[in-house]
Amino acid sequence: MPTQQNIPPALEELTEQFSRFPGIGRKSALRMAMAVLREPRERVVLLAKALLKVKDDIKSCSVCGNISQTDPCYICTDVKREHSIICVVEESGDIMSIEKGGVYRGVYHVLGGVISPLDGAGPEKLAIEQLLSRVNSGEVKEVILATNPTSEGDATALYLDEMMKNTGITVSRIARGIPVGGDLEFADPATIARAMEGRSKV
Repeated sequence: MPTQQNIPPALEELTEQFSRFPGIGRKSALRMAMAVLREPRERVVLLAKALLKVKDDIKSCSVCGNISQTDPCYICTDVKREHSIICVVEESGDIMSIEKGGVYRGVYHVLGGVISPLDGAGPEKLAIEQLLSRVNSGEVKEVILATNPTSEGDATALYLDEMMKNTGITVSRIARGIPVGGDLEFADPATIARAMEGRSKV
């Protein structure tokens, strides 16, 4: 594998771009760049087209904030789902994880992060007003807070519970099947299913 001193500029640029992705260090980025270099040109063209298609075609659902190629998304338009139950998650990736559990049949709301004062993320940075608007529509009976079991996730859940205290709806929190400090994205489907089924009031 070439060193940083003798790496061709084009390969160095690709490595730099890969290293910008979360969890990708320079060594992994260089391995990925080298893999691209070894691929036939037509495969690389397909990769480039797929990257552009994601940027051009994926949008946020105007109802729940989930990523989708349609607006509203396929979950919000599914008449077989329980639209009176909203599961609140931090990011769209959490929806994918919960859906793998196969037990939840309500709809979702994506906050777009968590309250984290140290990172300059207050409640105004999240899609909380949109959630409260949905809650106050009169159609919602329960809100499930499925923020990750981290200090920021717990603080966000407590804040949301306080905001919805006088709405008359049930506010519940997913059970601790997800370990403290864990992330829904990395939990297995069975664990997520147990966490959803064992939810309790905040």
